[in-house]
This record gives sequence, structure tokens and C-alpha cells, in this order.
Amino acid sequence: MLHIYRQITSLRRVRPVVVAQKRESEECFPFQDIRVVKKPAWHFLRRIWFKQIVDRPWQISAAEVREIERALTENDAQLLHIYFGHIAVLLRPLIRHWPKRTVVSFHGADVLVDMQKRAYRRGTEEMLSLVRRVLVRSESLRQAIVDLGCAPEKIEIQRTGIPLNQFPFRERSVPDNGEWRLLQAGRLIEKKGLKTALRGFAKFRKEFPSAKLTIAGEGPQLGELQSLARALQIASSVDFAGFVSQEKLRELFYSSHLFLHPSETGLDGNQEGVPNSMLEAMSTGLPVFATRHGGIPEAVEHNIGGILVEERDYESLADALIDCTKDSARLTAMGRAASESIANNFSQTEQTRRLEEIYLREIP
Repeated sequence: MLHIYRQITSLRRVRPVVVAQKRESEECFPFQDIRVVKKPAWHFLRRIWFKQIVDRPWQISAAEVREIERALTENDAQLLHIYFGHIAVLLRPLIRHWPKRTVVSFHGADVLVDMQKRAYRRGTEEMLSLVRRVLVRSESLRQAIVDLGCAPEKIEIQRTGIPLNQFPFRERSVPDNGEWRLLQAGRLIEKKGLKTALRGFAKFRKEFPSAKLTIAGEGPQLGELQSLARALQIASSVDFAGFVSQEKLRELFYSSHLFLHPSETGLDGNQEGVPNSMLEAMSTGLPVFATRHGGIPEAVEHNIGGILVEERDYESLADALIDCTKDSARLTAMGRAASESIANNFSQTEQTRRLEEIYLREIP
């Protein structure tokens, strides 16, 4: 994931070494110090055993523990940082056996998904008792971890860092003839609230028939969303752009006037931490129209850097969009406030410094 790659490659006071099961997109994410520990040939049989026969989260085998420990020892690792809580659950045998300290990060979906399953919840509780430090992206995630029984003193906020120089502020002008350009970017999955965005846009378009909505991203909901756009009779005004490069996404930020991110809790409990695309959009000066969900209110101050409505409330979302587009001075002020908020609270430089301090504090 890009935000993790940014975090790792910005470290200066410690030397990161990545241990992974496979390497993908090397041309997009160049990195030298990486050790690939491949899945054993019988990996899928263990997964079947754990998931379908004994119905509990699978764990890596003793052989895999030895292989990972070998990689850590050869690189003289002093601290193990496991990205994503659900991965740490699977690595419990390693955490138990490795003699040095372990840190785990939670990002959103890895906090609440599957927690209704008793065995998975027990596995998560055990993992939380084993690790030295728990890093979370938002206060809402902190509370969710506390609710799982984690000692509060173990938990620290470690926010996503945005490289501000890549997303500088740029003031937008009011479009001629109501040709508003709206944008949402992210995976096409339930928690992103894309159906709410489409319904809200349908109402907004009745006021501004020349408006366009671009949805950048790919995912399993694409067919449903395209069908909904047709049913709402807005298909000609919605561009499903698919996956776009960072360069293209930046272009979309600067060619847009309004950014949507009406996230909602999925049926499986999946929630946002703080959406990365939303932070990048805010840094460029895009006002955000989002929901009171997960960590979003910690990044978007209502009526200051954007507007927040309740989850799935597309009527209020559309009304907020319409009201704000009729007040250009308000939109300009929100865009500037959004950018300043990111600079003050989500700077990659500052968040990297904080992460390095955590690492150095935990290394004996």
C-alpha cells in the first residue's frame, strides 16, 4: 500500500528491512532491503484446516516461524513492526517465540471485521496481550482497540503522513455555467459509501445539470454502481475512471472543485481509519463532503474544512453540496482550511519523526 511504502521509505534514524511473502509492482515501489519468505507448498491445506474444519484463524507453522526469525536475525533486527492487526493474529507463534519486542499497526478494517466470531476475537485479544505497542490511525480506532481489552497505555496514535510537497494548495475558481466537477477516489467497496455518493450526486445534478462526477478506483462494487448510475439516470454524467496512477490522481484533484467521501460501516463491521485519498485531496485545497464515520471527523472539522453528514444520508449530502456551491467565498475558505489542517496534523515529516521516536523508545 502506498501510504505504508511512504512511511517506510521516509525513515532516516532507523534502517527498515521488509519481510514479505511475495513482491509485487517492484517498478512502482522500489526498495532494496527486502527479504521474501515464501508460503510453503502446503500453506493452502493449513488454511482449509483452520478455516473450514476447526473454524478459527489460522497461524503460521513452526517452519515459517524459523524462516522469518532467520531473516530477522541475519538483518540484526531489534524491533518487529507488523502492519495490520489481522496479519499479527496469524503471526502469533512468531510473536510468542521471537525474544525481542513487537509493534502492531491497526488501520481500520483490521479492527472490527470478523470480531463477531468468538475464535477470531480471542485470537486478537491474545495478540494484543503479546505485543509491546499498538499503533492506530485515529482516536476512533484507539477506542475500538480498548474495547477489545487492550491496555490503554499500550496504544499510541500514529497518523498517516502526507508528503505535502506532492499535494500543494491550489485555490479553485467557481466554474462557469454550473459545470461543477466532483471527485471520489478509493476502492469500490461498501465502506466507501459510493452508493450514497451517487444518490447525492443525482439530487445535486438536478440543480446543476452540467455537473460531472468522477469515481477513481476499482473493486467488486463496480457493476452495482454502474447499474445504480443508470437507474438514477446519471450514467452520462458519471465517469468510472478505474485505477489511476498517482500522477493522474493529482490531476483529478486539481481539476475538481469538490471531494466526496461519505463512508459508512459495512455489514461485516468494516470501518475507515482516516482515508488517504481524502487527506491528499484536502492538502490540495479541495473542500470535503463526508460523513461522521470512523476517523473522518478527526481530519475534517465540520463547517471549517468541509461538511459532515450522517452515514447513508444522501439527502443531507446533496443539500450541503448545493448550499456550499452557492457561496464561493465559503468554498474558498473551506479549501484553504482543509489544506492548513493537513499541514498541521498529517505532515509526513512530522509523522515519520513520531514513528522513529516510538521505534527508538522500544529498542532496548
